[in-house]
Amino acid sequence: MGDKKRKRGKKTPKPVAETMDFQITSPGNTSTTSKDDVLSLSNIDISDSELPIARKGGREKHRKPAIQIDKPDVRIGTSSIVRRSSRAVGNNGDSIVGVSSVVGEHGRHGGAVAEPPPRWENAARVVPSMDAVVKVFCVHTEPNFSLPWQRKRQYSSSSSGFVIGGRRVLTNAHSVEHHTQVKLKKRGSDTKYLATVLAIGTECDIALLTVNDDEFWEGVSPVEFGSLPALQDAVTVVGYPIGGDTISVTSGVVSRIEILSYVHGSTELLGLQIDAAINSGNSGGPAFNDKGNCVGIAFQSLKHEDAENIGYVIPTPVIKHFIKDYEKNGEYTGFPVLGIEWQKMENPDLRVSIGMAADQKGVRIRRVEPTGPEFQVLMPSDIIVSFDGIDIANDGTVPFRHGERIGFSYLVSQKYTGEDAVVKVLRNSEILVFKLKLATQKRLIPAHIKGQPPSYYIIAGFVLTTVSVPYLRSEYGKEYELDAPVKLLEKHLHGMAESEDEQIVVVSQVLVADINIGYEDIVNTQVLAFNGEPVKNLKDLASMVENCHDEFLKFDLDYQQIVVLQTKSAKAATVDILTTHCIPSAMSEDLKT
Repeated sequence: MGDKKRKRGKKTPKPVAETMDFQITSPGNTSTTSKDDVLSLSNIDISDSELPIARKGGREKHRKPAIQIDKPDVRIGTSSIVRRSSRAVGNNGDSIVGVSSVVGEHGRHGGAVAEPPPRWENAARVVPSMDAVVKVFCVHTEPNFSLPWQRKRQYSSSSSGFVIGGRRVLTNAHSVEHHTQVKLKKRGSDTKYLATVLAIGTECDIALLTVNDDEFWEGVSPVEFGSLPALQDAVTVVGYPIGGDTISVTSGVVSRIEILSYVHGSTELLGLQIDAAINSGNSGGPAFNDKGNCVGIAFQSLKHEDAENIGYVIPTPVIKHFIKDYEKNGEYTGFPVLGIEWQKMENPDLRVSIGMAADQKGVRIRRVEPTGPEFQVLMPSDIIVSFDGIDIANDGTVPFRHGERIGFSYLVSQKYTGEDAVVKVLRNSEILVFKLKLATQKRLIPAHIKGQPPSYYIIAGFVLTTVSVPYLRSEYGKEYELDAPVKLLEKHLHGMAESEDEQIVVVSQVLVADINIGYEDIVNTQVLAFNGEPVKNLKDLASMVENCHDEFLKFDLDYQQIVVLQTKSAKAATVDILTTHCIPSAMSEDLKT
């Protein structure tokens, strides 16, 4: 059985946020265009009495909503471009984002009108902080999962960032992922300064940078953080989006506050939804309130034919958690999780069958992560009644500010790795209280490889590697959740690691040679056992093959396939195959130690 008989997973697509909000510049190509028109003000200067109008053009309709976490392709000559008007704003002209009132010298029809004093209260409070907003230039060199012994061709991108206290700069993690060089440029400057990446938080999509050159910090005041805004509070997003080289401002209000799916980190954390435009290049830029305090970081937007101007902002509680985590541990350790899967208890018959009283509420534990500390104390069918003294409702929510509720995972994300949490559960009609030490999640299929090169091992032309989300995305594209093999998707969505070092090992491809005739069509198929021994991880498999002295090498694959090779012939053929394909080593460096 080959690749042709594998079934593919299908599920109904839904509109999902994208992290395609930083612009990419191909080597030797300086032309850039955006997927949607930019609604923004460029070059704001409060000394001018006339401002250009930013006008919104038609939006581009997409074929269908899709999860997209890769960098956007550069498309030259698309119909959506930035349009700017050079005429002055009249006293009865169009409104301007972020400015309460502007009156020009002439009306719409050219007649002279009296010019009342302009009101700049809101803009004036934000403008001083704009000097702390910087443009981030990054050169990326991504891993090549199809040929894991080498990397892809480098490319450049630009995004936004801003200066905070302690001579540090915040931006998005996806803006500097797989970086080989990062540079920063201040507003109004013609100099790019080399930056050092201090920490990358993949889960929260935040990165921390610094610059060693003292000149960079001259005349720059760090931004001040504000509190979590309320619904309908005004926000102003500042950055360097695609369509120009100067700073840009878009304004809107907070339209929703809830637990959001962070596309880059494949996690769910607190997030703000705003109706200000967030475009390619805005990634990492700050969102200010009307007092000029930073209330978040722009990081993703919703691209869907039925939605307009829906952007997402990482709020200050998540930002402060990231910064404190780094300061406390000297590195980013991540957001802890409660290692369980749970079920709502909204059905009255279900509550009665488990023995819950009429006034008792909570959620039912479906499964517990075997690698988590919770596995020692919690059990399936336990009812989690409260977390750290806060009662959990039957739908899994907890009170959040006045008149709002939010998923109880928010309480977990407020803790730090290694901290204790008190969990109250109902088991067999008895209330039990446990103190748990929280830890980060160990995924069977990791969401990130955290900047490390892919692991691989080659024997007789069989390229063996491990499965991760970046690997699936590389093999099957941005819609890998629709196109990847069903069995790999099932492990990705529902699989739990039984041990800390467990990995999913697959035959990525077969480098054709005489030794592997008949096996050429095996692609992305899991290796279950070798010579009767279960395969726990790639290093374990490589060790078993290298130390094998049996007559044959026998690999048991998924879909009931087997591969049998003569041991001496296979090891001898490996040397010739490596030479033919210019591969420096039969295994990655991490497998040699």
